[in-house]
Amino acid sequence: MHAGFGLLDRLGARRPLVVDSLLALGYVGAGLLLGQEQPPAGWRSMDLTGAVLTALVGLVLLARRIAPVEVFAASSTLWVVFIACGYWPVVNSMPPLLGLYTVAATRRRRTSFLCTGVVTGIWVYAGIGNIDNSSMPTVIAQAVLFPAVVLVVGRGSGALAERNRQLAELTLRLREQQEENALRALTEERVRIARELHDVVAHHMSVVALQAGMASYVFPTDPAASRRALDTIAETSREALEEMRRMLVLLRVGQEGQGDAPAAPDSGHDTDSGHDTDSGHDTDGGQDTGGAAYAPAPGLDLLDGLLERVRGAGVEVTMDVAGPPARLPQGTALCVYRVVQEALTNVLKHAGPTRASVAIHYAPHSLVVCVTNEQGAESAPDKGPSPGLGLIGMRERAKIYGGSVTAGPRALGGFEVRLTLPAPTTV
Repeated sequence: MHAGFGLLDRLGARRPLVVDSLLALGYVGAGLLLGQEQPPAGWRSMDLTGAVLTALVGLVLLARRIAPVEVFAASSTLWVVFIACGYWPVVNSMPPLLGLYTVAATRRRRTSFLCTGVVTGIWVYAGIGNIDNSSMPTVIAQAVLFPAVVLVVGRGSGALAERNRQLAELTLRLREQQEENALRALTEERVRIARELHDVVAHHMSVVALQAGMASYVFPTDPAASRRALDTIAETSREALEEMRRMLVLLRVGQEGQGDAPAAPDSGHDTDSGHDTDSGHDTDGGQDTGGAAYAPAPGLDLLDGLLERVRGAGVEVTMDVAGPPARLPQGTALCVYRVVQEALTNVLKHAGPTRASVAIHYAPHSLVVCVTNEQGAESAPDKGPSPGLGLIGMRERAKIYGGSVTAGPRALGGFEVRLTLPAPTTV
């Protein structure tokens, strides 16, 4: 890939030289062919000296991008020598005009006007040199009109090239800023997810501590209850270790070559990196502002409450569950809850009062959650969804559980967010 870009860069750098070489050779060939024709009265026919001068006038164009003023001066001087030798001026009139165009496009206005005056003076000089066979009003009109047109076109081309250069720089800076914003949002979202996983692990540890104390207390009198407590401890510990492993992998991303580049901002609904519209649960770290340090993180049991609050905001939302429900590990349940929450937040922000649905499908080898909404009256159907960073958080959550998130407009209008996770290992 990088080798291909390098080749394109080299070809792009050589293209101006190739173009100028073709122009120079074309002008030389056209001048020599035109010189073979019978010149108007008062001008001598082309000979070896005229052919050499014609070749020189055209070949100096090779350096017109490197030294525009010097090339213009050289071609104009050779043109004057060509005219002074009595040759037909039209044969070599185009290279100085091209040199004037280059000066007008790349140099300051004062220099451009000065070079325009030089071309006008040479044109008048040629007319005076053959005054007996020339119409001076025609000569003067041509001497003023032709250079003026070249000057205007050259100045306009230069202004356009400068605007394109500024636009390219602005585009580059904007792309760099977008990448920086995406990286910052990705880092913040990973830290936020890690906090929530920390709360999940802390909750598991509190359960382990409670069950261990109970097992120790009832062991002499109720061995069966003690065994059940130990089974709970074993299962909860496995879940805690799995969530801790995910949290450490999440925080280690980007070190030792294990991370991947942050995704560019999606052209999806803006979720403001997961800011919650739910007044009952703080999305930052999963901790309740009321202060329960080890309160369980939101899971599927809280989806009904979330949907009720969304309905209260004006969105008719329904939920459909297909397949035999499986008990999800708390981290997986939190992932599902947050993705549904993000998607419904987008509906509130961008679709307004409309209808939405949440479909949860328990399959033998996967869990699929699909959140769809219809086209809202407040959203513009002719415009795509605004770019945002919320999908970064959704995809990061799904990725640490081996799943994926896709999002995009529906064919019939509205938007769809689909979360796919592997079948839970904890039953």
